[in-house]
Amino acid sequence: MQRTVTSHIVLDVTQTADLVFAIAVATAYVPTSESLTATLDGAPVAFRELSDAHGGRLHRLTASPGRLVVDYAATIDGEAAPLDAADETELLVYGRPSRYAESDALAPTAAAEFGEAGDERSTLLAVSSWVGTKLSYVSGSSLPTDGAVRTLLARQGVCRDYSHLCVALLRAQGIPARLVAVYAPGLDPMDFHAVAEAWVDGGWRVVDATTLAPRGTLVRIATGRDASDTAFLNVLSGRADLFDVVVTATADTLPDDDLDRLVSIL
Repeated sequence: MQRTVTSHIVLDVTQTADLVFAIAVATAYVPTSESLTATLDGAPVAFRELSDAHGGRLHRLTASPGRLVVDYAATIDGEAAPLDAADETELLVYGRPSRYAESDALAPTAAAEFGEAGDERSTLLAVSSWVGTKLSYVSGSSLPTDGAVRTLLARQGVCRDYSHLCVALLRAQGIPARLVAVYAPGLDPMDFHAVAEAWVDGGWRVVDATTLAPRGTLVRIATGRDASDTAFLNVLSGRADLFDVVVTATADTLPDDDLDRLVSIL
C-alpha cells in the first residue's frame, strides 16, 4: 500500500510565540519522500525536531508576529510494524484517568453497560459499537476543553470526543487505552483524525467509533493519554491564531473494514 499525506497550517502570530507541531508521521514509517517547511511572511523559519512517546516527532519553533505557514508532506510505501510491546508501567499510565478521559467518573456507566460483555475483545467491540450508536458526529459541536463526561452528556461531538469516550470507558473496565492522532485516507470530511487504541490480546488495537475511515489505512502521528498529548499544535507562550488548516491523506487502495476484526495501526 502507498499512502500520501499532507498538511498545510496557517497561523496569524500576534505575539512572539513558542509553538510545537505534531504533524510528521511517526518514526515507525520510513517515507520514500518527506518535507517540512515553515515560513514567516515568506521568510524561512528554523525549527527543532524532538522525540515524543511511541515514535512521535515534534517540531518546535519560535515565531515573531506575522503570517506563519507550515507545510508537511510524506509518501509511505508499505506498512510499519505494529506497536505490540508495552511494559507494566506503560499499561498503568494508560489505565489511569486523564484530563479528557475521566474513567473514574464514568466507571458506573461502564459497569452498567459493559459489565456482562465478557472478555477484553468482546468489551472492546461493545464499547466501540455503543459509542458509535450513542453519539452523533456534528462538526463544531464541542469545545477543545471538552472531556469524555461532557461528550456523553451532549451525545454529540467529533473524532476526538468519540475517542475520549472510548478511552475512558475502556479504562473503566480495566483495559489500558490511549489516544492516537492519525492521517486517515478515506476520511470524510478530511482533517487530522483521532482514534483510540486499546491493549487487547497482547497488542494495541485501534478503535474508531466514528467509522469514518478504514482502520487499515491509518498513519500514526502522535500517541498519548488523550488530546493533551496529541494535539497537532501547542502554543506554549505568546499568541498565534489559527487561520487555516488543510489536510489530505490518500492511499492507492482503500480496504474494506470489518468492524468485528481486531486491527492494529501499521
